[in-house]
Amino acid sequence: MIKKRAGLSALAVLGATALALTACSSNGSSSNGGDSGSTNASGIVTTNGSEPQNPLIPSNSTETGGGKIVSSIFEGLVSYDEKGKPVNEVAKSITTDDSKTYDIKLNTNYTFTNGEKVTAESFTKAWNWAAQFSNAQGASYFFENIQGYDAEKDSELTGLKVKSDDEFTVTLNSPQSDFPLSLGYSAFMPLPSEFYKDTKAFGENPIGNGPYKLDGDKAWTHNQSIKLVTNKDYEGKRKPKNGGLTITFYTTPDTAYADVQGGNLDVLDAIPDSAFQTYKSDFPDSNVNQAAAIFQAIYLPYYLDHWKGEEGKLRREAISMAINRKQITDKIFDGTRTPAKDFTSPVISGWNGDLKGSDVLDYNKSKAKELWAEADKISPYNETLTISYNADGGHEAWVTAVTNSISSTLGIKAQGNAIPTFQEALDTQKNDKLTGGSRTGWQADYPSLYNFLGPTMGEGSSSNYSRYDSTEYNDLLAKGRSASSVEEGNKYFDQAQELLFQDLPEIPLWYANVTGVWSNDNVTNVKFGWDSVPLYYDIEVKKK
Repeated sequence: MIKKRAGLSALAVLGATALALTACSSNGSSSNGGDSGSTNASGIVTTNGSEPQNPLIPSNSTETGGGKIVSSIFEGLVSYDEKGKPVNEVAKSITTDDSKTYDIKLNTNYTFTNGEKVTAESFTKAWNWAAQFSNAQGASYFFENIQGYDAEKDSELTGLKVKSDDEFTVTLNSPQSDFPLSLGYSAFMPLPSEFYKDTKAFGENPIGNGPYKLDGDKAWTHNQSIKLVTNKDYEGKRKPKNGGLTITFYTTPDTAYADVQGGNLDVLDAIPDSAFQTYKSDFPDSNVNQAAAIFQAIYLPYYLDHWKGEEGKLRREAISMAINRKQITDKIFDGTRTPAKDFTSPVISGWNGDLKGSDVLDYNKSKAKELWAEADKISPYNETLTISYNADGGHEAWVTAVTNSISSTLGIKAQGNAIPTFQEALDTQKNDKLTGGSRTGWQADYPSLYNFLGPTMGEGSSSNYSRYDSTEYNDLLAKGRSASSVEEGNKYFDQAQELLFQDLPEIPLWYANVTGVWSNDNVTNVKFGWDSVPLYYDIEVKKK
């Protein structure tokens, strides 16, 4: 997974290949749907996942393990279609005259699975709770532009006003043209009144309003699986064509792949590197390899010696130029990755692959050695450079390739540092306990350039694990968000990225495709969305 929704969201997406955006495609006839008479509408789809990092509260599910589940059991004001276009769900309309004050009217046919109606207060109260400093929600920064938000103390979101059960307004501190785009992210989901009685208990057995619900009080077996069944009262756009989902939390992608081969798993959205050369022949009519809004990188945190100030800047540039991205993506990933040209994703509208300073991502052995030698004049580096990664995410091969490229280019010792699980790896990063570098990744929460740049490297962002702090960068992000249009805002985001090429708080590696397979004997109509996540609700189970 990825921090996200990782993320694959926020989606914070740091796991296998997740946290998060393109049209669906397929290499076989099975994605074209099946004969309705040969499918079982009550059949359960089995798929892969990972143990959520936190209880299943939407505003704190910022990685792909939890995000995949939350997005299945909750429905927001909008959802996203296969290409990442927002589609009204609970929202009947979202209107504005100035991109600063938004009027939101609701459809009246949505209820939570306990029978409670979804109202305007279901949103405003949930957003207020998520934004409170004392509640320490990972996605609280999504509310930072709403009037009343305070990142340092509890404060009511005064910009939220309920006009009736079916209408409320949102007033922002400054215009934000991409605000409606963000409203499909899990942080903005509604919550029932039951949530506030015991938030801890709710996180273990959440009550949602989406296409699926938990299959009883003991549906979630920690570190093993979670069982979801269709919410029969759901009337939204994502009406399931199956009876539910069982998401198994695999510790290795190889085990999951073997289960699909053996007919014990229906859908897998992360091919292990050991199968990159064989998955198309293993599953000739049921595989996918398509672009997704997933960015992968490594970083060296600023709190470590040798990675601060001018020395750190020189070393980051040297490391970047010491990595032969083209060779690694060809040999390790067999064409399922594309060398990065920026810090976002080429599937996002407004992407620019020709930014000033991006040549720091080119393999340049002589320049890398020169920069490293300059840094050694400031303070000699006599350590082993480590890159940490979660062992349950299928990263060992590429981390080894990256560290070998660094070692052979710079003449230093570099190696991977395997941390057993995604949860442990994320905790290490969140608590500033790294002793070297780390892999990282981001799966878009919503289709915007900002969503790659703000949550991972912006001031105060919960996923800014490198602890990057640049006033100039933060100012450019702010100008971009408050621009009069998405297109105008992207110009500032391009400038922000050009600054990142100088500072390299993250060192871009490549963009990830979603590579998946499914059992053609068990399921049909399998599609993958813009954020790499399968469109579970569309999958049909074949009759046995």
